[in-house]
Amino acid sequence: MNPEIFQVGPLADRVNSAMEAAVVDEVARRIWSKDPSLWKSDENNAKNIKNSLGWLTVADEMLGVADELVEFAETIRARGFQHVMVCGMGGSSLCPEVLARTFGRQQGFPELLVLDSTDPDVIAAFAERIDIERCLFVIASKSGSTTEPNVFYKFWYDQLSRCSENPGDNFIAITDPGSPLVETAAELKFQRTFLNQSDIGGRYSALSYFGMVPAALMGLDVRRFLDRAMQVAQPDVSEESALPLGVVMGECANAGRDKLTLVIDPSLETLGLWIEQLVAESTGKEGKGILPVNGELLGSPEVYGNDRLFVSISLGAVSKETKDKLDALAEAGHPVVHRELASVYRLGAEFFEWEFATACAGWRLGINPFDQPNVQEAKDATKELLESFLRRGRLDERDESAADEVFTIKPGDYIAFLNFIEETPETDRKFQELRTQLRDTTKCAVTVGYGPRFLHSTGQLHKGGPDTGVFFQIIADDEADFPIPGEDYTFSILKQAQALGDFRALAKRGRRVIGVEISSNSLDTLEQVVGAALRGRPS
Repeated sequence: MNPEIFQVGPLADRVNSAMEAAVVDEVARRIWSKDPSLWKSDENNAKNIKNSLGWLTVADEMLGVADELVEFAETIRARGFQHVMVCGMGGSSLCPEVLARTFGRQQGFPELLVLDSTDPDVIAAFAERIDIERCLFVIASKSGSTTEPNVFYKFWYDQLSRCSENPGDNFIAITDPGSPLVETAAELKFQRTFLNQSDIGGRYSALSYFGMVPAALMGLDVRRFLDRAMQVAQPDVSEESALPLGVVMGECANAGRDKLTLVIDPSLETLGLWIEQLVAESTGKEGKGILPVNGELLGSPEVYGNDRLFVSISLGAVSKETKDKLDALAEAGHPVVHRELASVYRLGAEFFEWEFATACAGWRLGINPFDQPNVQEAKDATKELLESFLRRGRLDERDESAADEVFTIKPGDYIAFLNFIEETPETDRKFQELRTQLRDTTKCAVTVGYGPRFLHSTGQLHKGGPDTGVFFQIIADDEADFPIPGEDYTFSILKQAQALGDFRALAKRGRRVIGVEISSNSLDTLEQVVGAALRGRPS
């Protein structure tokens, strides 16, 4: 293990022993041979795992259809589309989000947008931004039954029907064979349906059609992207590069350093959202888990507790300022990992290596990294609330609020803001101030997530991981609202039901959760949240 890349300090003996165990257990070989007993031996888990490892070879398979993707992208460009909007959630949308924000608009190609929010204010902003007749909508859903992409296609299809005789010409689908979306796409005459491999979970699907179709449509060189992935998607290479990262992640978590703090080059910063989902949803279960801390400003050693692992990802050499801070953290005994990308197209390799590393971390934690047993809890609660709304004409009230509940924060805890509000630069700035203030005062990791996106990523860890979270759910009134065609509720009602459903799922598990309602996205009220958290700070 290269000491210039992995500075594990006081954990060196533990990490070295874990690496030796990985060699003895033939972890890399058994992953490549798709051996489910590496993680679990019971029949149910084995079946799930065997049907979840297609990501190992998908880059090679996508190279085989790269010419087809490029040809399709050219037909879309020739039709004069100005925008391509991926409508998805979680694993179906986060890779496109990384590509859109990292590469930006490519000359002569449509701009790639990603819609993964049921907040009607967000939808209103998208509607104002696009010329709907010159926008291609990509409905992306592995199961074909996920609520969010289904309501998205209903809304945009209805909008297009008002100005186009053939609205299906502006739609394509990406889904698994046999999913309900296949039939829907045929009935509504979608232009095309891409059938993804069914043995790839959503969060491991970056290099599949879910990532590569949007990549081609926005004008990226998909062959070059996949070539970079293929350079590391080899048994001998992955054992030398991705395996050590996974072992360090897993063993640091076993040692109590389960807050994976991502220090990412600004040009690559959206990669943190994708890593966050991959790691949190894969590892957060059975009372265990690795919490990714994404987007936090890097501080000095004294503002951190003894629960951190820092991973730096830079495009080229890391800046001197960041390197000096990381060196100070390593000197203070915090484990630090350095990752350097030679070019932005190296993201193809980075996707694969994080997938492989997460599978390795799952081995070290003794969990199945390919299931998500607690995600369904919030979905079920949301469904019950919507059924109640249809019967009674109103949603239930929250049981608790910030005014009557204060929780004690202990060393090793984390604070999570669960935001059902529109994500704007102003909102981001406010939460960055809050999280820095809270971290510096409590030494606790502070995460910020926007719903319903986080329900499909960190939501699994919040419920299935260790009981170390203090949750502040923030929900705002909506300035706009839209009916959902074919449903008897609006986007605002759906968002509120999702928020309340998640609140109930957390409360049912005994998690420390506080609800805070603000009006018209006003952020001033959030100072109350800071006060509530600070009063419970560790001594």
